[in-house]
Amino acid sequence: METRIDRFGSVREDKINQLKELIAESNNIVFLGGAGVSTESGIPDFRSGAGIYNTESGTKYRPIDIIAHDFFIEHPEDFYDFYKRKLIYPDARPNKAHKALVRLERQGKLKAIITQNIDNLHQEAGSKCVIELHGSVFRNYCMDCGKKFNIEYIAAQEGVPHCDRCGGIVRPDIVLYEENLEHENVDNAIKAVKKCDLMIIAGTSLTVYPAATFAQFLKHDRIVIINKSSTYMDLKALLTIHDNVGDVLDKCVPKRISRKAAATKSPSRKTTTTKKTTAKKSSDAVAKSTASKKAPAKKPSAAASKKPASSKAKKDESKS
Repeated sequence: METRIDRFGSVREDKINQLKELIAESNNIVFLGGAGVSTESGIPDFRSGAGIYNTESGTKYRPIDIIAHDFFIEHPEDFYDFYKRKLIYPDARPNKAHKALVRLERQGKLKAIITQNIDNLHQEAGSKCVIELHGSVFRNYCMDCGKKFNIEYIAAQEGVPHCDRCGGIVRPDIVLYEENLEHENVDNAIKAVKKCDLMIIAGTSLTVYPAATFAQFLKHDRIVIINKSSTYMDLKALLTIHDNVGDVLDKCVPKRISRKAAATKSPSRKTTTTKKTTAKKSSDAVAKSTASKKAPAKKPSAAASKKPASSKAKKDESKS
């Protein structure tokens, strides 16, 4: 019977080894990440002491009020003034956390990344199975005609960006406060959580809903928390590590997968290939054997090539 891992008495290296073991014995991992995943790429989080919510907005409004739907509609100039300074980082690059998750996905263990971030760094690192709960600053669209724009277009515009086709306001494809998340994204996230045999929650304070409630859909307690500060899930998790997400994941996800692990990962494919190869060899052997039993074809005489044999001659020839 599985016992709960000691979360408080073990030293950092013990916890790193425990996470390595959990990853090694799991084949359907789901990762839920927040702003703390991208801080090592130079993108600030929201709620820490140096986070966006606790620094000056540069306007007369609070940051948390600016990134709301009604504020965007009523004060687009102030919204974009803040947005361009505080929320878009086009030069940010994936860090060790993003790269470790790519390795874990390529090893066939990580089945989904559920991210609350809007920075596109998971995709830039190479991850394929990404569910973006809050959208992306790299996607933008005209609110009137729907034309799509990239982040470079937004950054290059003075003040509020307008569509170059119809003149409408261009807005980022992100979920603001007072707006609903895409139902499909939420449904896909919950489905992934229900199937997983290990859930790693990292870089999030677990105070933003509905992501904060996803763990309730688990049918087990195999949860790992990696976060600098405490969360409400710390006491419920199998393992809690208060540290940098990138440092922890980089140590716990192997750089290379062994041949033995690769063979274990996809035995059915290997068996199918072997069967096909064996079948091909058998087929070739039968064909070769049959060909060796056949008598060599007789070379037709010059006379036969000039004049076809009569039907009577053919019958006599077949009897002989």
